Amino acid sequence: MKLLNLINESKTPMPKAFALGWLTAMAKELVARKVQRRSSLHSELSVIFLDPGPAKQLNLKFRKKAYATDILSFTTDGLGELVLCPQVLRKQAIDNGHSFREEFGYLLIHGVLHLLGYEHEAGGQEEQLMMNLQDEVFDRLCKKFNLGRRGNKKNVNRRRNLRNKEKNI
Repeated sequence: MKLLNLINESKTPMPKAFALGWLTAMAKELVARKVQRRSSLHSELSVIFLDPGPAKQLNLKFRKKAYATDILSFTTDGLGELVLCPQVLRKQAIDNGHSFREEFGYLLIHGVLHLLGYEHEAGGQEEQLMMNLQDEVFDRLCKKFNLGRRGNKKNVNRRRNLRNKEKNI
């Protein structure tokens, strides 16, 4: 997966080098797990950061939800686009007891899995498959990037927070 654009339209500075390294390592991890084909390593991805107002407008337009969300994923003609709201990421990092980079990395994995066709909205087996894969890749990348690793209990809490975040934001 090739990062085509990193566009920061928010007031929050974002760690570009971290994003590039994380996305590269994540793509390799997903290929090793046979989640994506090696050829998709060359797919193009844009990552855009928006402040809460514009993020809320996009979430309302595309998901009919009237709040700024952490991440939105879009695909068009084989190109992927992730839209993140740094202020929401910062709040969630605090709520989940880990660093901003951990939250950012976790949500990058989440968004890319959506781009690859994984879903969790309906719950059940699909959600379990996506969340288990997301947690496994996250734990592996945290070790590689020397970030604080979460235990299984926190993974379960993180999933619960994902399900309930509409109520928290």
